Amino acid sequence: MLVKKIVLIIIMMSMAQLCLTQNKPLLKAKESVIKGNRTINDSISKGSNKNSVNKKNDAKIQDYLIISHVRDTTYVDTTLSIKKEYKYNYLRKDNFNRIAFANLGQTYNTLSEDVFSSKLMPTFAGKARHFNYMEIEDINYYHVPTPLSELFYKTAFTQGQLLDAFFSVNTSPQLNISIGYKGLRSLGKYLHALTSTGNFRIITSYKTKNNRYSANAHVVMQDLLNRENGGLTDDSVDSFKEGEEEFKDRGVLEVNFEDAENILIGKRFHLDHRYDIIKKKDSLNNNALNINHIISFEDKYYQYDQERENSIFGTAFRTTEIWDKVTLEHFYNQLQLNYYNKTVGNLQFNVSNDNYNYGYNKVVVLNNTTPSGSISTTIPNRLKGNIYRVGGKYQKQIRGFNIKGDIGVNVSGDIEGNYLKGEASYKFNPDLELSAQINHSSKSPGYNALLYQSDYINYNWSNNFKNIKTEQLAFHVKSQKLLNLSVDLSNISDYVYFAKEDALGLVKPFQNNESITYIRVKVNKEIRYKNIALDNTIMYQKVDDSNNVYNVPEFITRNTLYYSNEIFKKALSFQAGVIFNYFEAYNMNAYDPVLAEFYTQNEERIGGFPRLDLFLNAKVRQTRIYFKAEHLNAAYTGYDYFSAPNYPYRDFTVRFGLVWNFFL
Repeated sequence: MLVKKIVLIIIMMSMAQLCLTQNKPLLKAKESVIKGNRTINDSISKGSNKNSVNKKNDAKIQDYLIISHVRDTTYVDTTLSIKKEYKYNYLRKDNFNRIAFANLGQTYNTLSEDVFSSKLMPTFAGKARHFNYMEIEDINYYHVPTPLSELFYKTAFTQGQLLDAFFSVNTSPQLNISIGYKGLRSLGKYLHALTSTGNFRIITSYKTKNNRYSANAHVVMQDLLNRENGGLTDDSVDSFKEGEEEFKDRGVLEVNFEDAENILIGKRFHLDHRYDIIKKKDSLNNNALNINHIISFEDKYYQYDQERENSIFGTAFRTTEIWDKVTLEHFYNQLQLNYYNKTVGNLQFNVSNDNYNYGYNKVVVLNNTTPSGSISTTIPNRLKGNIYRVGGKYQKQIRGFNIKGDIGVNVSGDIEGNYLKGEASYKFNPDLELSAQINHSSKSPGYNALLYQSDYINYNWSNNFKNIKTEQLAFHVKSQKLLNLSVDLSNISDYVYFAKEDALGLVKPFQNNESITYIRVKVNKEIRYKNIALDNTIMYQKVDDSNNVYNVPEFITRNTLYYSNEIFKKALSFQAGVIFNYFEAYNMNAYDPVLAEFYTQNEERIGGFPRLDLFLNAKVRQTRIYFKAEHLNAAYTGYDYFSAPNYPYRDFTVRFGLVWNFFL
């Protein structure tokens, strides 16, 4: 099924480009990038003349625009850089603060996390399935002078492949239509660890000829399936660590079960449109006024299936055909009034409505026997209602200082919450910028901590937890010449987490009754000498937590030594180097497949193992080719590498792939 979808997408993209470019001249485009002190011109069309002036029908690379969900604009980048190397993975994001499980498409354990969030609605169930779930902020919009395509491909593990195919075209200067599909299927090296995921999106943007009205919209449909095996058995963990030859075939290692899977399914319809009542025509115009409306509907469910009851999760209401399913319907509306005045600055007032319906199709009654008799506990089936929120934003440039503010408060409904963000930044010169932030939030715990039902008896609860409160101070220094520095100090009250209950040793949600102080310091600096560079990212973390419920490694580092150059009259650019990753051993969170959540544990320290990756990347025109020998040192530094208790990290493997852009 996955292969058929991939072939269909490629055929559609090819036919669309052939039709749209028939009888049209080949358009030229150039991009200029700075690498160290060198400027490299890269043509994206055949026969381009570096000294020629673009003709009327020519298009520059800067004309291929990418617009974010908050309408920030950048353009397509086909350069080869170390930052691209860090993002060449399943998520297409930098994984510095995450460590992957053994199979591509499985979950990630988080080594560091920003605890502040301005999202006031509870998160959905199955958080561990959401790493590859495309949220509103993950969708970009496009404006392209000629059809644009991108093919992303990377090998997976054992009978698998990953492909992300994307096509974008402007049918007119006013209307853009984009379509994309990201598909993965990977069997994995361990028993019953298959992953199969798909992210399909249709994206469009429109503006009138006078630019008074504009609209961005998307439809996203996603399915993320993982077979679950509960990790290695304790005996298999010992065999894995011993590194005996017979167990290097990971398929012979025994897992806890081979009959379970979980899946996250979601679809979203989103529209963000704006009308300029008073349009800012030029820098001399002192006023601008627009009205903005955002409407979004999302329907999603998380499901866990298992053929037979397993004692790891306790007893169940039935011994076969375990089946848990929870759904969420979320309808969101926001109306904004945005005003600009040269003296006042940018000012926004907004009002929002969240209509939510989370839960199950049944009510659960638990009968507990106590010395005084039998007690019945009823677990309701729904959390539903309407939330009304008011908020505002402010931004003003004052004598070199850029001042920003953002506030939101739930004023009506059963879910309380509020947040406040304040930021001041100052740019000393084009290279050096300093900023400071103060953040506060009070938000509800996740839906699955408040209400959960399962065929496993222990996984049934209804809680009335208090809001999680966070206060944060943050400071940032951005400078390519000096360094990039981030420091944040957070205080977390009433933290909600999952952990094993002492009496039964089974996972449940709890609320911490003590405050947690959490500090992070992150430094990034690249040192370059001619064609050789050393890119360093180091993070220090410290947690003051008397109950040991919030665990992170104290030290994380990534150091990359690489060589880059151009050969064959600059027709080919390449990079070759080695990446060193390391994080200090700590009480790493464990993984629960029923909930698809990580939970706190303080019995086993994991980490302290180095990871060396050797890579060779090349670029020919708009094609970037990637080769990597991952975890090169696996056999030499000991088989004691894990992504979570009982879940080994990846063995040494060689993988390759490419990213290919087409400009027609």
